[in-house]
Amino acid sequence: MTPPPALPVEAHIPHDKGYLRRLLSERNQTPANAPAIDTAIEQAFVRHVAILVLDMCGFSRITQRHGIIHFLAMIHQMEQAARPAIQGNGGEVIKQEADNLFAVFASPEQALEAALDTLRALEAMNTVLPPERALHVSAGIGFGPTLVIASEDLFGPEMNCACKLGEDIAGANEILLTEAAYTRLPEGRYVCARTDHQISGLDLHAYQFEQCLFDRPLHPLGRTSSGTPTSSVR
Repeated sequence: MTPPPALPVEAHIPHDKGYLRRLLSERNQTPANAPAIDTAIEQAFVRHVAILVLDMCGFSRITQRHGIIHFLAMIHQMEQAARPAIQGNGGEVIKQEADNLFAVFASPEQALEAALDTLRALEAMNTVLPPERALHVSAGIGFGPTLVIASEDLFGPEMNCACKLGEDIAGANEILLTEAAYTRLPEGRYVCARTDHQISGLDLHAYQFEQCLFDRPLHPLGRTSSGTPTSSVR
């Protein structure tokens, strides 16, 4: 069954950054109209979505040893693995910044499955790549109301937490979920361990994915390996 789209929106409402800037300018110029403008912004941009943040590991070490072009080529390979995994699980890539990829989904389970498919695809690639080109990512997943600018940007507290988990806390091949994302996973399918962190003055109650309690089939868009996740897909 095809997963639901991540962004069910009204087709007649603009969702681009230009429209948002116009609304924000109007809000600043006419504060009395702020409630109505806020409603317009929420209707146009705010979606209840799961957010997946993927971060390439080893930037400083790899660029120092092999140069920035080498790392850029690795980022391109990572994107080639991640985009089919994201789209195949009903997600939409919103943006790519440097070695980070940001995507949204209708549910945290879809985001988690996309992260697992990405790790499995990278693991398959690494079997034929030399050690200096081995690809590893860390992942953070959030869930909640988020301001989504179509194909451009994301804003919101769960986006912020997903970034901190994926970019600052998770290690290579690790997936961390916010509490909001974890509580929306279906029961009895995944094992996650509670982890507590403090970063930038923020207390983060997160959950680290450990294993699936079922055999994960290959997605129709295709990975090149089969079977349940290996030890590197924790």
